[in-house]
Amino acid sequence: MRFPGKRKSKHYFPVTQKSRISFDYDFSRKGAVHVIGIDQLLVDIEAQVDDKFLLEKGLPKGQSIVLDDAKGEELYQYLKKNNMVTGEYPGGAVGNTLHNYSVISDSKSILLGVINKNITVGDYAYKYICNTCSLVDLSYLQPCIDGQMGKAICFVTPDGERTFGICVGRMNDLSSESISETLIKEASILLISAYLLRSDKTPLFHSTMKAVQLAQQNDIPVVLSLGTEFLIRDKRDFFIDFIKQYVNVLAMNDSEAKALSMKDDTLLAGEWCLDIADMALITVGPHGLYLAAYTDKKYARETKNQLHTKSIVMYNKHEYSRGMSRKHCDEPIKIYTHINPFLGGPGQVASTNGAGDAALAALIHDISANVYHKDMIPNSPKHAAKFLTYSSLAQISKYANRVSYEVLEQNSPRLLKGLPEKEDNLEEGYWEK
Repeated sequence: MRFPGKRKSKHYFPVTQKSRISFDYDFSRKGAVHVIGIDQLLVDIEAQVDDKFLLEKGLPKGQSIVLDDAKGEELYQYLKKNNMVTGEYPGGAVGNTLHNYSVISDSKSILLGVINKNITVGDYAYKYICNTCSLVDLSYLQPCIDGQMGKAICFVTPDGERTFGICVGRMNDLSSESISETLIKEASILLISAYLLRSDKTPLFHSTMKAVQLAQQNDIPVVLSLGTEFLIRDKRDFFIDFIKQYVNVLAMNDSEAKALSMKDDTLLAGEWCLDIADMALITVGPHGLYLAAYTDKKYARETKNQLHTKSIVMYNKHEYSRGMSRKHCDEPIKIYTHINPFLGGPGQVASTNGAGDAALAALIHDISANVYHKDMIPNSPKHAAKFLTYSSLAQISKYANRVSYEVLEQNSPRLLKGLPEKEDNLEEGYWEK
């Protein structure tokens, strides 16, 4: 596994001096660590439209609605005929995150979901497989004999607002038999999204519940990516109870965070999220991202950066601390960090689709790296306590910010390539708050 972020290597001499790490350890060897995720497998179809188009087709701007398959196909053919389609990509929040995770970590991930059993060149399933990182293991997908994969049409208006039309297909038909306890208990993380829990009448809902219960029984961290704010508002009480019972890490944008917490301030929303989870990642578009977590007071490290006060006084005071689960802290304290977009963000952003999934992939990489490092060097001082993350919140925010920037720069909901090996001509202070 690659270790997260860009780190400066230091070599100490003489080599005969005792080191806390034995030279016998080979960090390049492949470990057994993997991430597992459940998703509604679908293909993202991106199209440039105007507000008039949305109004004529009955699509509420900025929302995500479910379309019947016939209407979805009709819209798709209309967009293709009028050259409005700008891209077709494998999609799904969890699928995007696992793909990005495997690209940046060079490590295995496992995706669970439903896909066509009979795949032909050029169809949706073919496009999904061809454009997914080879390190994402698709061999555990549940094949369906009839029906189609789902598709999500993303209508992008000139102001950058995204409106989604979801064609379900067979994406909600994942059976509980496809959830393997062995796969779950050997994972470093279980990743799910709120979309999986939209309706308790689908097989997918019950499969997801089985998975999170197995993760809880085996002390595997559960990461939940929230859907649109409208889904969260509609089922707010359900999600609060679900998160309290099963979820360790929350990932969301600011509108979803505010819908869940009922707080108008993003930082206060992050603070509120720590009452029901151990860690929260909140992306705020052109204003960067926030991270909130717990750490034990005795392991808290004060920042060397300038202290900042917003709705919480000196909120970043302990941003150099590593995240922990609240239950593993003797004296838990809440810690926060915020970072503005990398280099101010790309010069021109055609769509923000996938930026949040990219930031989450970086966070998951850091959590998995901690599991990997502990397996490799259990006696390392880095594991004096049961930390959730390998790096400090400040370091994770830089990494998540950088991966998110790369997705925006590539104008793709997934990383088309890894991160640059070298950063050139970066001005001093570009990580500033």
